[in-house]
Amino acid sequence: MSELTTEQQLEQTRTELARLRAGLAAGLTPEQSARLQGATDEELTADAEAFAAELGLSAPPTPASRSGGPRGVDVGTSGGVEGGAERFRQKHPQREVTPAEQQRRTNPYQERTYTMTGR
Repeated sequence: MSELTTEQQLEQTRTELARLRAGLAAGLTPEQSARLQGATDEELTADAEAFAAELGLSAPPTPASRSGGPRGVDVGTSGGVEGGAERFRQKHPQREVTPAEQQRRTNPYQERTYTMTGR
């Protein structure tokens, strides 16, 4: 058995990639996409759509854009930054910190009790 040349390997890889692209666009799995027949992208796309229709598959839905994240109900209300800050303070009231909690929160390394000597 003879080894494939670089050109033959490249063509084989391109064909496999074209099958995968056409199959995934039609909602097929990679294993199902490997069965597609055709020499051009158009032929592979047509075969993939026909195969998906036979299997009763539909194309996968395009995901919704989530740019900026979900918006809350108070987004876009008037008041600007100050209004938003006030709404935040209303929803999240500040809690009083007890002296014991304050003592635990203080950084013991905050005060310098040492000196560094230079050479």
